[in-house]
Amino acid sequence: MAFRDKDLRAPGPVTVDGRQLKRYHIDQPQRPLEPEVEKAAYDVLPALLADVPDDGTPAAGWVVLHRGADTGAYLLAYTWVWDNAVEVRVAAAGQPALDCPDQDSTNFVTLRRPAVGCVWELAVFEHERAAWVRHMLAPERPDLTGYLRDTRADGPVGR
Repeated sequence: MAFRDKDLRAPGPVTVDGRQLKRYHIDQPQRPLEPEVEKAAYDVLPALLADVPDDGTPAAGWVVLHRGADTGAYLLAYTWVWDNAVEVRVAAAGQPALDCPDQDSTNFVTLRRPAVGCVWELAVFEHERAAWVRHMLAPERPDLTGYLRDTRADGPVGR
């Protein structure tokens, strides 16, 4: 299996039902994320986050929208809970191996599998863990604005 870097972009935050989320898009260098896939993913995001508990942790996190090399598209919504833990909710489209009903990369369905991400998505996870510690846990006073501004740099992701 040949491993290739993919392209990462951080197009700016989005707020969903009061939850502030950084956005990351990962796609193929030769095949950018299609606007219709992006729209379909963000249309399903509110339902994906509907059961996130309000436990007093600042309503923040990040979203990764990842376009696979085939018909698959993946939306991972990571949210901070219990002050220092992360929960993830995942939807996928166009990936029969994940029980998607078809190969339509805009037909997102919620997954109940326990996966937290693939090697490209986990590069973002690494950055987000460090950013949360840097801005929310280590300072005397948490800095949510600083956390939301601290994104992984655009460019190649994977290695």
